Amino acid sequence: MAVSLREYRARIKSTESMKKITRAMELIAASRIIKAQQRAQAAAPYARELTRAVSAVATFSNVDHPLTTEAENPRRAAVLIVTSDRGLAGAYSSNVLKEAESLAAKLREEGKEVATYIAGRKGEAYYRFRQRPVVQSWTGFSDQPNYDVAAEIGETLIEAFLAEQGSGDDVDEVHVVYTRFVSMLTQEPTAVRLLPLEVVEGTEAPEAGDLLPLYEFEPSAEAVLDGLLPQYVQSRIFFCLLQAAASELAARQKAMKSATDNADELIKKFTRIANQARQAGITQEISEIVGGVNALADATSASD
Repeated sequence: MAVSLREYRARIKSTESMKKITRAMELIAASRIIKAQQRAQAAAPYARELTRAVSAVATFSNVDHPLTTEAENPRRAAVLIVTSDRGLAGAYSSNVLKEAESLAAKLREEGKEVATYIAGRKGEAYYRFRQRPVVQSWTGFSDQPNYDVAAEIGETLIEAFLAEQGSGDDVDEVHVVYTRFVSMLTQEPTAVRLLPLEVVEGTEAPEAGDLLPLYEFEPSAEAVLDGLLPQYVQSRIFFCLLQAAASELAARQKAMKSATDNADELIKKFTRIANQARQAGITQEISEIVGGVNALADATSASD
């Protein structure tokens, strides 16, 4: 019984150490979520003004740009999957991969070949384990993305979209699968089509006293679009990465909180079992002492 008690005490000690680790990871994730939200809010004004500029050029100039031109018979689609670099985030990466698998199946049903691009080590490991081809992958920034990485990803996808048809590296569509941050408790895997761009003109009436501006493009509308549209694509990718980072941290905080709560329950369970074992050992020892005393008394009375 003493050996069993020592085992339970060792389990309690190891569970308490694990609880300290999960609690620390929960607090770290909680602190980083705030920073991720602040970064997303700081990037919002730039993305909003860039969207307005692109919409203005598209609305006031009748220019067909390659990034906004639909292919007559799309046959190949690129899918960028944004996952995490690290684990311990619950079902965060698996939910994104499920959404990507659903999108890929839908594209194949439409007769399109799927070219996969990966952001994050979890997605890279998922495809490598299943021996599925990946065109290119980026890792090491999932919880703290920067604009340079988004620009590199955007340039790669734009080059593939603008590649000559039949070259082997060309794609007719570009899709992004990421996790949209809704709240601390809710993160939704989302698939959006990035290219060709769909520029939607504004339909809201201007406020009283506001005048609609007149636009002049220098050197030309085509040159303006050549400069704006790649930045627009990169800003949207950066937005997806920021949303995914906040979602990953929220999922990790939730997972670590659940792990901490489970550790508390295990400690209570092991403590209760250890107390029962200790009490059973004490009862057995008392029974042995009483039995020994009775046996000694019987032997003494018999000798007398």
